[in-house]
Amino acid sequence: MRVAVTGARGRLGRALVAALEEAPFTGPLGPIAWDRASFDLDAPATFGALLDRDRPEVVVHAAAWTDVDGCARDPELALARNGAATRALAEACASRGLDLVFVSTNEVFDGRRTDGRGYAPDDAAGPINPYGASKLAGESGAREAYAAAVAPNRGALGVVRTAWLYGPPGADFPAKILAAAERARAAGERLRLVADEVGSPTYTADVADGIVELIGEAAIGGTHHVVNTGRASRAEWARELLRRAAALRPGVGFDVPTEDVPAATWPRASTPPAWAVLEPTPLPSGEPLRPWQEALAEYLPTLLRQHAAAGAAR
Repeated sequence: MRVAVTGARGRLGRALVAALEEAPFTGPLGPIAWDRASFDLDAPATFGALLDRDRPEVVVHAAAWTDVDGCARDPELALARNGAATRALAEACASRGLDLVFVSTNEVFDGRRTDGRGYAPDDAAGPINPYGASKLAGESGAREAYAAAVAPNRGALGVVRTAWLYGPPGADFPAKILAAAERARAAGERLRLVADEVGSPTYTADVADGIVELIGEAAIGGTHHVVNTGRASRAEWARELLRRAAALRPGVGFDVPTEDVPAATWPRASTPPAWAVLEPTPLPSGEPLRPWQEALAEYLPTLLRQHAAAGAAR
């Protein structure tokens, strides 16, 4: 099976390419990795020719403009890149009978839930920022494109929502926390951590494995919430990270006192949802992704090596 990945050099795209390389159904040639030079969100008119050239059977659309503050400053560009470009890709795929997996986000929900439940796929969407609105436009555009295509040759559409992604190549939330902890310790200050945002910390390698399972089991169709199990505030996530990092690298500077603060401590262009928890949907195996703490523990050695290399380069 020929599987193409858009945004192949992004955080999730890298994990997808790696997971698909190990999947038996992609064959000896592995996946088709489309980076920005091949697949440009600002050039949707080229998508059809790209599909005809490389002839994938399945496309995993991981490319997106994920700078949420940038999206807030330029909502029209966000809608073009995350909404209109996704519709164009879906139309091109559906008209050729190809399957499409579109990676979306928890930010299609408003985050105002107070009942302690994670958002389910059929809960009403209502984004509160331009990034979420642009991704919801992508979902809607893709669904409309597949609904309008001629059955039964239109292929399957899957929407995979995830949340609070982290993983290589760095500059993710865990990497920023390690760097901030060292700065706070050097300054003799407490590390301030956001306590009023709660979400589903999710490791890119696990999301990639979940998507590969959906493809391999011909279970793409529908809306899937693919996140590590459990939930945490930003502060809880950070403290678990620092606890584990200090145990692995004692004396380096990760054992620092912390202080819980509201997200409003740092004004920003975008308004993130306060409740970013997704209720995981069953994968074909029936097994959910592992708890977020276990995934974080697996990622930590890689993160610490990256952190040390970045420090040596400064």
